[in-house]
Amino acid sequence: MRIISGKYKGRRITPPRNLPVRPTTDMSKEAVFNVLNNHFNFSELIVLELFAGTGSISYEFASRGCSPILCVDGDMGCVNFIKKTAKEFDFDITAIKSDVFKFLEKHHGNYDIIFADPPYNLEQKDFEKLIELIFENELLDEEGMLVVEHSKYTKLEHLTNYSFQKNYGGSVFTFFEFEGDDEEAEDLEDED
Repeated sequence: MRIISGKYKGRRITPPRNLPVRPTTDMSKEAVFNVLNNHFNFSELIVLELFAGTGSISYEFASRGCSPILCVDGDMGCVNFIKKTAKEFDFDITAIKSDVFKFLEKHHGNYDIIFADPPYNLEQKDFEKLIELIFENELLDEEGMLVVEHSKYTKLEHLTNYSFQKNYGGSVFTFFEFEGDDEEAEDLEDED
């Protein structure tokens, strides 16, 4: 696994083999960050990564100047690895161990970007609940963006605040923004 852009571009990170993760591929990461690059100046964005796994996405945000970043994962091994890596690179990343749904129900915060990469076998209703909780609890800034990574078998485009979708290999990235940004979303879809 490597950091693909920013201050630490090209740096390799080697997570332990026993972590229960399915890291986002470098190709997919690059494509998603190209999309986000069209919407945001990364400097000092506040980011939340859910189902953080190895923290790969958070390292990309941190390398581009985002700060602070909060990672949430239910596996202590993943949380410890993120903490160790953040310390090594001096990234402003905090990692906490929690069930993501319980975290979302209780957490109060406001984020410019929320990235969620749940297990692909999570049930459809749980994907929907995840997105509903984020918007109901006002965790996303009005100008912010939620990105959810999932398999092609999960369908999210019918949900409120859906903006657009990008497919990369076997992965789908669905982007959500507060309604009213439809014109911009249509422009992006036309680029496909």
